[in-house]
Amino acid sequence: MVTYLLKKSYQLKSLKEIPFKDLWGDHGIFTTMWIYGKPPKILFFKNHIDNLIKSLKKYGIKKKFIRRDILETINRNISLRNNYNHLLRVALNNKIISISLRKRVSPKLNFHLKFINFKREKPEYKNLKYKKILSYLSKMDNSSSDVALVFNKKILETGTSNLLFVKNNKIFTPNRDYYEGNTYKFFKSKIKKIIKKDILIEELKNYDEILLVGSGKGVTSVKKINEINWKRKNLKKYKLLKRYYYSAIKRCSLYKF
Repeated sequence: MVTYLLKKSYQLKSLKEIPFKDLWGDHGIFTTMWIYGKPPKILFFKNHIDNLIKSLKKYGIKKKFIRRDILETINRNISLRNNYNHLLRVALNNKIISISLRKRVSPKLNFHLKFINFKREKPEYKNLKYKKILSYLSKMDNSSSDVALVFNKKILETGTSNLLFVKNNKIFTPNRDYYEGNTYKFFKSKIKKIIKKDILIEELKNYDEILLVGSGKGVTSVKKINEINWKRKNLKKYKLLKRYYYSAIKRCSLYKF
């Protein structure tokens, strides 16, 4: 069961606090960021906020000074006195802005994926249509498992992260129908070439590594997929990406109130 450090909701119009609503299933957008340390840092913070604002405009959620109001809401709820290792979620619909903090769970090396036949609505956006995915994740140990979304026998993303696939020392990612998260974009800037192609279930046996990348999972190596008897062959690219990721963590600036 998820343990929350805080859960707050505010009227978008006035920023007056109201009873908490998680907004899952609504017409809206959210972003999840990793906040860590004392005083706190938020990894890829500017990119998260920029993408959130851009997606809100696409969804017709507009308000004058909305960036300022999002930052004010975060500032109200972050303390310099706390030692964080949490996931900070900010979600908005046309009337409400909600914020929550939950403990970030470290992924284990004994990690596995479970296939579900599902494609998110408008998957290029981090929208709030997540109820089906959450129904699966709520029954799983998120430190050692995740759901892989499959549509037309193609793997798209997981319930929490982007996916990278390694074969013959080359890195591949699904061709389309998923959201490109900020952790994924960071690795795109570091890796010379990520090849986009359809990732078919029947071809997974040809891949040496499968990696999850995202705010919650960081860089996580999949050990096995029981349904197809897939097992990782090595950890070569996992170790490389982990070094890039640790470098970003160290370089991240303190969060400014």
